[in-house]
Amino acid sequence: MSDPVPLLQQMIRFRGVNPPGNEAACVRHVAAVMADAGAEVRLLGCDPERPNLVARVRGAGQAPPLLLHAHADVVPTDGQHWTHPPFDGEIIDGHVWGRGAIDMLGPLAMMISALVRLHSEGTAPAGDIVLAVSPDEEAGSRTGAGYLVREHPGLFEGIAYGVGEDGGAVLSCLPTRVHPIVVAEKRACWMRYTARGRGGHASRQGWSGTSTSKLARLLGRLEEGRLPKHVTPALDLMLDTLAAAAEEPLAARLRDLRDPDGKAEVPYGLLPEADAVYLDSVLRNTVNATIIRTPEKINMLPSEFSVDLDGRILPGAWTVEDFRTELRAMIGPEGELELLLEGDAMPAPQFGGFFDTIAAVMREADPEGLPVPMVTPASTDARLFAGLGIACYGWVPMLLPAGSRYQDAMHAADERVPVEAVRFGADRFHDLLLRYR
Repeated sequence: MSDPVPLLQQMIRFRGVNPPGNEAACVRHVAAVMADAGAEVRLLGCDPERPNLVARVRGAGQAPPLLLHAHADVVPTDGQHWTHPPFDGEIIDGHVWGRGAIDMLGPLAMMISALVRLHSEGTAPAGDIVLAVSPDEEAGSRTGAGYLVREHPGLFEGIAYGVGEDGGAVLSCLPTRVHPIVVAEKRACWMRYTARGRGGHASRQGWSGTSTSKLARLLGRLEEGRLPKHVTPALDLMLDTLAAAAEEPLAARLRDLRDPDGKAEVPYGLLPEADAVYLDSVLRNTVNATIIRTPEKINMLPSEFSVDLDGRILPGAWTVEDFRTELRAMIGPEGELELLLEGDAMPAPQFGGFFDTIAAVMREADPEGLPVPMVTPASTDARLFAGLGIACYGWVPMLLPAGSRYQDAMHAADERVPVEAVRFGADRFHDLLLRYR
């Protein structure tokens, strides 16, 4: 099973959709593959039908243990229209098609392939490799990585570095290939906004102070407003790297963004829209209205409404109260704000050492490409393993055409990955496991 492509096809066919959480077949299959490759395998979890796998491959003792972490669950395909069946794992036009091809069964296949190849070669990695494959990442990680970190932290003792998914980080604005290395993640800050106003019979028009008018004002402010700009250390390094490789006038506009006290904003006119939205999202704390609740009666003006807000806080020292203060300044003092969920904060990113090794692996494999330290506006299981003192990075090494955006198919219809990109990624993980220190 050193070829990652058949393994990826099989994992797609297990249909590990979450919810409800059908990851067990996939996790147990990976456990069998790793046991055949000489790994010490453990299956454990709070739900026997949703196990975690922790497999340890013994290394040469030249480096501390390294964590490779991945999730086996995939999101549903309900309501989506696929060109090819999402769970057949077919190879069509040089691509593996299926849910999870990018997020994240493809990267998991790369990791497993690299470990199996080392075993078949009779070669030990630089240090012990701990492969953690978990359920439930797509629904909060409580029975997955959260369980491992809460109940079995000793399994990860001594691990210095971890590598997992990149959270869909991608840029296509440069003439060369960009190879993302995620060094920091934003975290969730979910809130519920509730306001009340004048209600009554919907046949009457012209009342002042209705809750629907307040709802309209709130949504308008959220749509038109922006929270303040903040240049974090990780973002500063990312912008510096991008500006050095970009052409004018984009290079100058990227340099302007680095000024934390400046008024420069993301140059939407010079960037692909997806790149501009990404940069806007990692340059500030963000908030979006996602769920609106009112009484469901067409002939009644509601006297109360609530809006669920998906907030994301920048990595670093920002707190929920900092976020609440910024949000209040944008939407005004009216209404109540209730905290629903506060995500785990990521420690400050680490550069040098292990990061440089990942970048070197990519430069040697693709001299024309550009490794870029990036921030993801989403969050992954890395936030949990980082709580154990592990410096975590998001890395999915693929050789793709410059400007391509395969990561945009995460959670969308027609998710697929080029066959040769998966094999390229497996080779790069093999390189890393031999070279890291």
